[in-house]
Amino acid sequence: MDNSVLLSIRDLSISFPSRTHKNQVLYNVSFDIHTNKILGVVGESGSGKSVTSLAIMGLLPQKLASIDSGSIHYQNDSLLDLDQKKLEALRGNEIAMIFQEPMSSLNPSMKCGKQVLEILLKHTSLKKSAARSEVLSLFHKVKLPDPDRAYNAYPHELSGGQKQRIMIAMAIACKPKLLIADEPTTALDVTVQKEIIALLKSLQTEYKMSILFISHDLSLVSEIADHVAVMYQGKVVEYGTANAIFHAPEKEYTKALINARPPMNVRYKKLPTISDFLEDATQNPEIITTKDRELQHQKLYSKPPLLEVINVKKSYFSKAGLFGTSEFRAVDGVSFKLYEGETLGLVGESGCGKSTLGNTILQLDKADEGQILYKGQDITQLSSKEIRVLRKEIQLIFQDPFASLNPRLTVGNAIMEPMKVHNLYTNDKERKEKVLELLKRVSLDENHFNRYPHEFSGGQRQRIGIARTIALRPKLIVCDESVSALDISVQAQVLNLLNELKENFGFTYIFISHDLAVVKYMSNQLLVMNNGNIEEHGDADQIYQNPQKEYTKKLIEAIPKGK
Repeated sequence: MDNSVLLSIRDLSISFPSRTHKNQVLYNVSFDIHTNKILGVVGESGSGKSVTSLAIMGLLPQKLASIDSGSIHYQNDSLLDLDQKKLEALRGNEIAMIFQEPMSSLNPSMKCGKQVLEILLKHTSLKKSAARSEVLSLFHKVKLPDPDRAYNAYPHELSGGQKQRIMIAMAIACKPKLLIADEPTTALDVTVQKEIIALLKSLQTEYKMSILFISHDLSLVSEIADHVAVMYQGKVVEYGTANAIFHAPEKEYTKALINARPPMNVRYKKLPTISDFLEDATQNPEIITTKDRELQHQKLYSKPPLLEVINVKKSYFSKAGLFGTSEFRAVDGVSFKLYEGETLGLVGESGCGKSTLGNTILQLDKADEGQILYKGQDITQLSSKEIRVLRKEIQLIFQDPFASLNPRLTVGNAIMEPMKVHNLYTNDKERKEKVLELLKRVSLDENHFNRYPHEFSGGQRQRIGIARTIALRPKLIVCDESVSALDISVQAQVLNLLNELKENFGFTYIFISHDLAVVKYMSNQLLVMNNGNIEEHGDADQIYQNPQKEYTKKLIEAIPKGK
C-alpha cells in the first residue's frame, strides 16, 4: 500500500440478504483516504455512505450484513480479517467516529465529562485526575464556552452544537489517525455548522489526522475536503480532487447534486430536482423576475392582514438554587403582520425564539402578554372549545414526520383521523376517496393507503405529514423546520410541492428554518429573530442582498457557498 494512503477500500460489495432477496447495498466501492488529508463522501440517503463507514469500523450487524467481496486495508492490516479483540483495540484508539445525532449517541443518564473520561481510562494509561484534566483540555480545544460546566452537565442540558462538540472531544480523545464524521452538522444551524467545520479543519491540522467526512451537501463538503467521492445507489460514480469535482464535474449526477440547492442569486419558479436534471441537463428553469415579485406583492399587501401579532411576550421559568426561580424570555415583544397567500420566513439560530413564536400562534403555548389577531379576532382570548374549532384553520407541519405519525396507524387512517375529529365529509367511504386524492396530490400512490410509516423514506414520510396537514384545508400553515432533516434533492421536491399546494389551495405559510438559503427561496417577507427579538424585517431578497444588522450578515456569511 502507498505510504501516503492511510486506508484503502477496493471493490467492496455488501448486501443485507433476506429469505427472498439479496438486497445489495454496495457495488464494488473503491477509494483511498490519504494521510493527513480529508476525503468527503457525498450522496443522498440510501447511497451507501454510512454503510461504508460502518464497514470500516467493523460495526455492521453481523447477522444481517454480508460482505460479498472486496477489501479494506488500514496501514498494513486487513480490517475485514481482524478478530473482534483487535478491532476493539483499533476503534477509539486509531480510528474514531462522530455520529450524526449526538443526543442518541451520548448516554442521557451520564454527565458529559464522565463519558469522555471513560474513553481515556480505557484506552490510555492515564490516572483518573490526569484523565480529568485531559478531558477539560479537550473541551477547551473543541471550544466549549464553559468546559467546567460542560463536564458536569447531562446531555439534555447542552445545545445541539455543544453536544456535537462533546462528541468530537470524545472522538479525538486518543488522538486517532483516522476520524470518521458521519453527517456531523446536518441538524445544526448554519452558524454552528460553520464553526464545527472550522473546528474539524483546525483539529485535523493540529493532530495531522485523516478525516472521512460524510454528507449529503456537496457545497459543505467542498469547504472542508481535499478529495471527494460521490456515491449514488451504492456505487462511487465520481472520485477526484474537491476542486475538480466542484468546478468541472464529469458525471450528470454530480452536476445534479450541485444544482439541487436553492440558488442565492436568482429565484426559480420551480427548483430543479435531481431527477429533472438527469432527464435533461440542458434545461433552463423559469426565473421569477423582480417585476413579477413586485406585482405579486402589490396584490398580496393590498388586502387586510390574515394574522396580526402585536407585542407578544413569552417567558419560561426554571428553578435556580434552593429558593429562587430564573426567567428565560423566549419571545420578547414581537410584532408583525401576515397576509393571505403570503409566505413569511422566520429565521435565526437555535434558541432565538422561532419555534416558541410558532407555538404561541398555534395556541400550543399561551402568550404571557400581547395579542394575536386572526381574521381580526384575538385568539389568545378563546376558550379551549373555540381553539379546537380554530385548529381546522391553523395547522402545523412538523420537523420530524416519523415522530409525528402514529406507527400503529396505516398512512390512510392517519390522514383520515383529523377529518373524523372535525366531522368533515359524511362517511368513511367519502373520506377515503379524499385521502386517495390527497396522496396523489403529494406524489404518492393509492396503494400507500394501507402501508405503515416505517415502510417509507424520510422524504415520503414528510409528504404524508403534508397530506395530513392539508386534509383539513387550513388557511394558515406553520412549517417548523419541515425540510431541515431531508436530503438536498428531496428538499427540492418538498419545497416545490409546498409552493404548488399554496398556489392551488391559497395557503398562507409561516416558514420557520435556520437555513437562510431555503427560507429566502420560499419567502416573500423575512423575519430575522435573535434572543427573542426581531432583529430585521423586510423583503426576503432585499435582506439577503443588503442586510442591515451584523447578526443577519453573520447568518448569510455562514451559508456554504462551495469553492
